[in-house]
Amino acid sequence: MSEPKPISRFPVPDIGELPEDIRQMILQVQEKAGFVPNVFLTLAHRPAEFRAFFAYHDALMLKETGTLTKADREMIVTATSAKNGCLYCVVAHGALLRIYAKQPLVADQVAVNHLKADITPRQKAMLDFAIKVCLHSQDINDDDYAALRKHGFEDEDIWDIAAITAFFGLSNRMANAISMRPNDEFFLMGRVPRNK
Repeated sequence: MSEPKPISRFPVPDIGELPEDIRQMILQVQEKAGFVPNVFLTLAHRPAEFRAFFAYHDALMLKETGTLTKADREMIVTATSAKNGCLYCVVAHGALLRIYAKQPLVADQVAVNHLKADITPRQKAMLDFAIKVCLHSQDINDDDYAALRKHGFEDEDIWDIAAITAFFGLSNRMANAISMRPNDEFFLMGRVPRNK
């Protein structure tokens, strides 16, 4: 058996040596998930950036206003991360998408081609816009907003779609630049029943 590949090109700090607030956050995630996602370990290399990253992440992904569901948010991340070629985010957020959508195939479908995925017309419109933000944001115009409004998206929802896409564009690029590897645990999440 070969040696496991490192999870980052950069040093990964020992959890016990991290600032207390970061250490506690990582331990809470470990308690809830049953493992520590590698994004927490790799970004802890730079504590100030870790705090800023997760504060913005939580503001976008955990908010309780607007009409986007948790599955919608993870669908945006999965689809746009695939366009950016980010293995870590496709695998990690695809796992969360499978759980929130309660559909084991949807993440794979969305990552490969959302136009052929088993999703609603509303979700398709959402992903059409997110992918345009991801790849051609300079071309966004009033017609893009009108298409979303036809599906009941309000301005705050449209902002959320754009902000999630843009934030994970940063995340995708950092993950690729440091060769962040996805945890093996993600591959089974949402595919098989979870042990309680």
